[in-house]
Amino acid sequence: MTKHAKLRLALLLIVAAALSAAYHQAGTETVMVQTAKNFLASLTAEQKAKVVLDFGGEMRTHWHFVPDNNYEQTYKHPRHGLTYKAMQPHQRRLADAFLSAGLSDAGFIKATTIMSLEDVLRILEKDDGNRRDPEKYYFTVFGEPSASGTWGWTVEGHHLSLNFTIKNGKVAASSPTFFGANPHEVREGPRTGLRVLAREEDTARALMKSLSADQQKQALIDEKAYRDILTAASIRAKLEGDPQGLQASKMKKEQFDKLMDLVAEYAHNLPADLAEKRMKAVQGTARDKIFFAWAGSVEPGQGDYYRVQGPTFLIEYDNTQNTNNHSHTVWREFQNDFGFDVLAMHHKLFDHGLGVVKAD
Repeated sequence: MTKHAKLRLALLLIVAAALSAAYHQAGTETVMVQTAKNFLASLTAEQKAKVVLDFGGEMRTHWHFVPDNNYEQTYKHPRHGLTYKAMQPHQRRLADAFLSAGLSDAGFIKATTIMSLEDVLRILEKDDGNRRDPEKYYFTVFGEPSASGTWGWTVEGHHLSLNFTIKNGKVAASSPTFFGANPHEVREGPRTGLRVLAREEDTARALMKSLSADQQKQALIDEKAYRDILTAASIRAKLEGDPQGLQASKMKKEQFDKLMDLVAEYAHNLPADLAEKRMKAVQGTARDKIFFAWAGSVEPGQGDYYRVQGPTFLIEYDNTQNTNNHSHTVWREFQNDFGFDVLAMHHKLFDHGLGVVKAD
């Protein structure tokens, strides 16, 4: 290699390193805006009309994790947004880039693997592809993506619902965040053994089994696991009564560490800066205000439910449907789902009959 070529290569490496550093320093909000604009710019006028909706409209809080026909039964209208199926190949790549802007690498892998399980269900249920379709995931943008404005976006379909609210160029809310898996464990075919939500199950069970008999008695809130997460697809997360279960303040250090590992598994589905924000909020909460609750059997495959609840956040997990092989997980913010604190006056007026009441 000539001296000139070596110098040129060195300069290219320096430029590449600088660009890489700039990319990694870019905040999640910057990446969201860039990927949103790239995706929207690739769409036809007809497609864009399906994707871009009013930020202030109630459609932004119409969310669910069920298949399309069940969604329509709930809301009396089709799901909003544009599916992969309705996109051209280059648009799908840009949609994936947009999706990745709201997730960590681990979260992106979970999301796309969950989508792929639709094909497993199609085979198991001998479906014609109308109900079970890995391309039936919808992208919606609310308002205009802006580095300084207020807007939002969602990606949703069966067993996946990601919801983001941005205000003044900053992510004001990143919940509800829902991941589900059916089957929870693939038990036949070439993908046998696959468990998308394995750590969500195993980490919680390891914590429960590490508790003493007295601690387990406090943590166990029901001998039978619930059929589903209790907050379901309510617009605003709410549980009746006082928090139940074992207080984190009554855990030994190694048990509390397991609890934080479990919380981290959910938090780190999001990009590092958003995950850190979630973890700081949890770690900054007094331990006597954080509760771990379990329902059902401690043994795998017998049906189980758990939740981690603090004053501001809620994690729920269940695996009871389809003979205990169908799991749901969710992260909710009691006061900030959909950026409710950001838009408190607007949402005071909402009354959709889905767990939300008008303010007195």
